[in-house]
Amino acid sequence: MEVIVVLLALLALGALLLTWSAGRLDHLHTRLERMDATLDAELLRRSSATLELATSGLLDPATAMVLADVAHRARRASAQEREESESALTEALMVAFDAPDVPLAMPPDDVGQGWASDLVTELGTATRRVQTARRLHNDTVTVTRSRRRSGFVRLFRLAGHAPMPQPIEFDDRVPAAFQR
Repeated sequence: MEVIVVLLALLALGALLLTWSAGRLDHLHTRLERMDATLDAELLRRSSATLELATSGLLDPATAMVLADVAHRARRASAQEREESESALTEALMVAFDAPDVPLAMPPDDVGQGWASDLVTELGTATRRVQTARRLHNDTVTVTRSRRRSGFVRLFRLAGHAPMPQPIEFDDRVPAAFQR
């Protein structure tokens, strides 16, 4: 009788451990999907802010044209082209705004100067948020991959058919003009 009680307790403990591990893994995959959506939104916000500044007339024509082109390409990039196009946008932003002071051809009136400042602030915020979102995404990928590699998860195939998450690698430096 005691043997049966011990076996039942071990089975219950094993079932509890399996349920907890499967739930934890599911939570990590759900979190990863949210992080991916957040990163996509921040990348879109950065490219939109870049386009808005590029088309505002505040930058010299050559810089505006280059920024508008790479921002447009970043917005239209497929999943396979995303890392390359986002790195190209970062590189263009680094070239355009590598000095602590943003070289704007500001309108003479005070209203225009505030508007220009708002556009630059918005782009700076978007650029920093992209960097944060990518880092959080990649941290979540690292935790998820580590959990999926555990022997317990592999033995009981708790990951199911979900693909192994991959980190997103692109240049996400923040230009000097946007440093806090």
